[in-house]
Amino acid sequence: MAHGPRYRVPFRRRREGRTNYHKRLRLLKSGKPRLVVRKSLNHHVAQIVVYDPRGDRTIVSAHTRELVRDFGWKGHCGNTPSAYLLGLLIGYKALKEGVKEAILDIGLYPPTRGSSVFAVLKGAVDAGLNVPHSEEVFPDEDRITGKHVSNYASALKEEDEGAYRRQFGGYLARGLPPENLPAHFEEVKSKIEAAFGVNSEGEGE
Repeated sequence: MAHGPRYRVPFRRRREGRTNYHKRLRLLKSGKPRLVVRKSLNHHVAQIVVYDPRGDRTIVSAHTRELVRDFGWKGHCGNTPSAYLLGLLIGYKALKEGVKEAILDIGLYPPTRGSSVFAVLKGAVDAGLNVPHSEEVFPDEDRITGKHVSNYASALKEEDEGAYRRQFGGYLARGLPPENLPAHFEEVKSKIEAAFGVNSEGEGE
């Protein structure tokens, strides 16, 4: 273990591997609110956070549980379609609070192209939030709408219905055949837009 008169004990969150302070400092230097995206195995959470000397201040937040509670989402809350819908939701919430731009903060997650954290970003950008990005990092449209799940489920059902029911038991228990996920995605997306007074062209009424 390092020691000596010049040794400084790292900050607790750095010791625990929870915060990269060099990366955080670069984000704070932008002077912009941060679109903070975090994920677990079953959920995503997004927040608009601004720096305050006394501690970061959260302006608005959104959790994939809200998709279930408020908009009737029946799909998995840890997949790419739900991540996009969460991004749409946090984007509209941010604009409602007067936040028009932000910078993405994905914490310690590796910036893997097409990952669900970038699906959240895609949703926020589509809502109208100005976040610097490259479109190359976004998941493709089939993954965002859940078409890849639908195609796989249809093929698996024809091949082995028992395996289909085991793999998609959660969907079926919630009353959503996975083949219908793209249509359900569009339905929930429309509900989110309607809740914020956005018409089918994505413009506020």
